[in-house]
Amino acid sequence: MKITDLAIHVLKSPLSEPFAFSQGWVRQRSATLVEVLTDEGISGWGEAFAQGLEPPEIAATVIDKALRPLLIGADPLDTEVLWHRMYHMTRDYGRKGSVVAAISAVDIALWDIAGKFHGTPIYKLLGGAFRTRVQPYATGFYRIKGRGEGQRLAEEALRHFEAGFTLMKVKLGYGVEDDIASMREIGRAIQGKPIRLMVDTNHAYGRAEALRLGRALEEHDLRWYEEPVVPEDVAGYTEMRAKLSMPIAGGENEHTLFGFRELLAAGAVDIAQPDIGSCGGITAARHIMALAQSHGVQVNPHVWGSAIAQAASLHVIAAVPVAHHSLYPQEPVLEYDRSSHPFRRELIQEPIELVDGWVHVTDKPGLGIEVDRATIDRYRAG
Repeated sequence: MKITDLAIHVLKSPLSEPFAFSQGWVRQRSATLVEVLTDEGISGWGEAFAQGLEPPEIAATVIDKALRPLLIGADPLDTEVLWHRMYHMTRDYGRKGSVVAAISAVDIALWDIAGKFHGTPIYKLLGGAFRTRVQPYATGFYRIKGRGEGQRLAEEALRHFEAGFTLMKVKLGYGVEDDIASMREIGRAIQGKPIRLMVDTNHAYGRAEALRLGRALEEHDLRWYEEPVVPEDVAGYTEMRAKLSMPIAGGENEHTLFGFRELLAAGAVDIAQPDIGSCGGITAARHIMALAQSHGVQVNPHVWGSAIAQAASLHVIAAVPVAHHSLYPQEPVLEYDRSSHPFRRELIQEPIELVDGWVHVTDKPGLGIEVDRATIDRYRAG
């Protein structure tokens, strides 16, 4: 079997109501998708995560101009070989960011092909499923005005609970005082309910402010405190972990085995969060999982992309071992973005849904999804 072509699809959809996270205003949802085609008629889908406010055209250009020449004529089942080929041949101008996200998209597509070729789900190719259902957590609590939205955020928490979520991640980073006030409003609203919170500041603060916020939030018994400082400040992560009682999470802005090597060697995180659409794909996730396991750090992938990224993340989560074995370990959970996103529900024919508070991992071959090409045509950019 040989790769014959790569079809690249850039999707965009303006939001009727823009929302903010700590780094800026999101006015559209976008996605960079790739379809790898073969001479045997088997094709695979992948996605490059458009991180933060990243234009999706960047990764699309990398796939088209840098990766395509490395892949045409190659055997798509050679996932490890092709990953190293793409990484080595882009090393001098890549290693992180959009270049590795582009590699991620191709790599996910290659694993999708491999699963379809062998007639088995990707998690089987990764060594099997430790779990076939995953508890999702609701990511949301974005701002639509800015500050002073605590009451609205508290009402949002109750809506997530009514929808079946008992785990929720609150976006913070809008000023320490406003963050504390918002969390108090949410805490009052959910009091007495079986709800556990996480927080994510998207690296809005320096060490002093991040530490002050963390200490103020210790009363909430957080499952984790995500991206307390910028990804470059590994020592800052280590300081937060040493001085705060809640687990520290990070890694969505880190890439490949090499980036996570530095994060883990520094003892910087309790929970490593590679995004499968930007860390280097499923192949890189395997490398990161093995390294994290050796450090006793739990891997819990980040995902904020389309249904393709969701599906890839689910297969990886199914195959992630727990870092600390026991009769009742804390299992990895699935990030479930609850903000407006047409590429999550409309992109595949059977959207990933909650059933009695759980998301079930498909046993269909490859990613186990069927892409709706009409949706691609509807949102295609340009």
